[in-house]
Amino acid sequence: MRVILSGGGTGGHIYPALALADVIKGHQPDAQFLYVGSLRGVESNIVPPTGMPFDQLALQGFKRSLSLDNFKTVWLFLKAVHQAKKIIKAFKPDVVIGTGGYVSGAVVYAAQSLHIPTVIHEQNSVAGVTNRFLARKATKIGIAFPEARDQFPAGKTQLVGNPRAQQVAGLHSDFSWQTYGLSDQVPTLLIFGGSQGAPAINAAVLAALPEFNQRDYQLVVVTGPKRFDHFQEQLAENGIQPAANVKILPYINDMPAVLAKTSAIVARAGATSIAEITTLGIPSILVPSPYVTGDHQRKNARSLVEVGAALMILEPDFSGPALLAAADKIMQDPKLRAEMAAKAEAISQPDAGDQLYKLVLDAIAE
Repeated sequence: MRVILSGGGTGGHIYPALALADVIKGHQPDAQFLYVGSLRGVESNIVPPTGMPFDQLALQGFKRSLSLDNFKTVWLFLKAVHQAKKIIKAFKPDVVIGTGGYVSGAVVYAAQSLHIPTVIHEQNSVAGVTNRFLARKATKIGIAFPEARDQFPAGKTQLVGNPRAQQVAGLHSDFSWQTYGLSDQVPTLLIFGGSQGAPAINAAVLAALPEFNQRDYQLVVVTGPKRFDHFQEQLAENGIQPAANVKILPYINDMPAVLAKTSAIVARAGATSIAEITTLGIPSILVPSPYVTGDHQRKNARSLVEVGAALMILEPDFSGPALLAAADKIMQDPKLRAEMAAKAEAISQPDAGDQLYKLVLDAIAE
């Protein structure tokens, strides 16, 4: 099987594509892959280290307000489609798979115009602009949330989950909290605002830290690498010294391994995070980002809240006292943690990669 993958802009589009590639290689070890990303996207940092062949297109997203720059966006898109056709003709794929982001729009659209089978995967409960654009001519469509079903043509849309879930489910973690000077015997709350960190989450942590210092559970705060120094400066300015049970980190490289040893988590409600924490059965306090298309993170989070797997605090309401109250509620009640963990795991889709792989095979056969 020869496969072109395309997705970019955020890790939420890229990691599911790479997870699917791992599943396909598990079924077909001789499968050949090419990943097509954008020149400026984070995929240029994430994909090449995997060893997967990587090509790039020059594109940019649309401005949400009226802007002459959007004429350049259209021109770059048309140019990228032309270039993508050349890449496709040279690689001769059996299928082209798009996982979102504007670069996948050009690549999948080019494949559709060449009558090559295409599959798109929507990770969120609210469909992205690119996937809505591609849906009409897509051969098959995989979704990760039931709420997205009505946003796509019914006959070719299937609930498959997020392939990242299967990748995490198969992980064996040897991680120990002793790596950070903590104990493996004490419940640990991880606070993670995403790969770049989240100012609102960091601010609430700062306000609550004097109280967290006195708790009998452990706290690990990931500020984001660009926000770490500022966070440390704020600690000094406020005369706050983290206690032995609190660890402040700029970043964690092997997040899935750490998550496997986490008792509960405070996080955004991106699709990849949801897939990981449900698969691993982690109770969560979700703080949806208000800066995303269609408020989709809030809708992602609601799917966990409704089954009792998570608490949700909207960013305008997220403060030190609110964070502390929610953390204490979960971390000081082992029975509640166990119940939330079971409910999270119950809605996970640990075979999501296999389900999407079957959908890809159906698209090729069709």
